[in-house]
Amino acid sequence: MRARKVEKGAIMRVLVADDDLTYCRMLESLLRKWGHEPVVTGDGEQAWQILRAPQAPQLAILDWMMPGKDGVDICRQVRQASPSKPTYIILLTSKERKEDIVSGLDAGADDYMTKPFEREELRARIQAGERILKLQTELAGRVKELQEALDQIKTLEGIVPICMYCKKIRNDQNFWQQVETYISQHSKAEFTHGLCPECLEKYFKRPLEGLPSGKGDE
Repeated sequence: MRARKVEKGAIMRVLVADDDLTYCRMLESLLRKWGHEPVVTGDGEQAWQILRAPQAPQLAILDWMMPGKDGVDICRQVRQASPSKPTYIILLTSKERKEDIVSGLDAGADDYMTKPFEREELRARIQAGERILKLQTELAGRVKELQEALDQIKTLEGIVPICMYCKKIRNDQNFWQQVETYISQHSKAEFTHGLCPECLEKYFKRPLEGLPSGKGDE
């Protein structure tokens, strides 16, 4: 099967941590074929340091048994650290007991594969991880936008200094602004301008046909 075509800028960095050199080389070759950028190590402690870095790979394939730290330990530490970006972890091991699978998933692994693995199955699981990471990133962006909107709305709460004559508002820099300018800068509100019946009659000396004058019933 042909490798997927990856658009420019869409290459994903994938951490491969396995002390078996044969598996490391095979995984590195497969990932490059599938359009990814592999980051390879055979030591658990080094794998943990890579995942702690600011530009850490968002997807990791970890062997269960490694020197330094094992894959399960790394899973726990990644989840406890709560990185700013989500990390999708596939745990790779020769363990096949259900108890082991449950233990790995409980530790924080997102997926689990036993050795030897089918190449196309691994490719499909990596693609699933990509989709989940994309959804998580989009959701985090929406949450951030919502929080920014809420923060803007909150700035309109409390006492707002307004001139009793011209109705301008004094901002945080001690400058006076039109009401619509101030509100636009502190919220997502937009304005359309018109004339109320009273102003139309007051400034243009005629009432607006079809609309109440606003003076109340006599």
